[in-house]
Amino acid sequence: MADFTLTGLRVVQAVIDTGSFTAAADALGYTQSAVSRQMAAMEAAAGVTLFVRGARGVTPSPAGMMLARRAATALNEIDAVSTDLAGLHDHVTGRVAITAFPSAAAVLVPRAMARLRNDHPGLIAEFGEASSPTQLRQLRAHRIDIAVIGVGADLPAYDFEGLRRDLLLDGHLLLAVPANHRLAGRGTIPVTELGDEPWIVGKGLRDDPQFGAWPTLDHPRIAYAAREWPTRLGLVAAGLGIAVLPEVAAAAVPTGVRIVQVDDPAWLGRAIVAVTVRDRSPEVTATVGALRQEAAQLRAAP
Repeated sequence: MADFTLTGLRVVQAVIDTGSFTAAADALGYTQSAVSRQMAAMEAAAGVTLFVRGARGVTPSPAGMMLARRAATALNEIDAVSTDLAGLHDHVTGRVAITAFPSAAAVLVPRAMARLRNDHPGLIAEFGEASSPTQLRQLRAHRIDIAVIGVGADLPAYDFEGLRRDLLLDGHLLLAVPANHRLAGRGTIPVTELGDEPWIVGKGLRDDPQFGAWPTLDHPRIAYAAREWPTRLGLVAAGLGIAVLPEVAAAAVPTGVRIVQVDDPAWLGRAIVAVTVRDRSPEVTATVGALRQEAAQLRAAP
């Protein structure tokens, strides 16, 4: 019996995924004749027919389906070996602990962690979620390596003595409104239209900064307060009020919520920064780099 080959196994998978030899060739960057040769070799190795040819393409035989299942396991293990070998040549290894405030934890930090896993497979990122003051306390106590926090004129003046900061994103604020709200569908609205709206705001410990109503409004009408973002956005989706939403979390809004920009010349803005000790390890440097790269991707997204 002839031997199975990795190339042949990948071709079998591609044919099943795409439904034809031609489409598999396009997906793999092969010629159609090369795919046909690989399939002939794999059927010779198996000793049975793997695919049944028909007018609308090819369908896997029972033997083809069984081989594809085994191929998936084998190819995953081979790919894992390649990743492990790449990690041996990567000097960024070990562990790094990163914590973020909830809205940054929704999108930015998970994407940065995924980038780290690909770029530095030997580095294990430990993740936590906490308010900005709590993060800074954890950082100074050496319980975490990186704090992702929000800073701005309307937030506490944090003590950064002895620490290093990297700007990740300008912290633009948006509005989350119900899908059927009068403001939904409008690109930008003036802040003067927000005076009579009911607001869904954050609720937490006394020293934890929270997203309240729009920062420059006087005497806003608070309808509900909730600790967690999913709850707040669920209240918005149900039509019970509107909420301030940091731009970094806009990609995570649920069905039934629309995003609106606010024109407010009095709003001075916020920023999202990564805070570390001054002398960074290679692991911390790599993680901050991943955060900056993913922040740039979010900034460039339409």
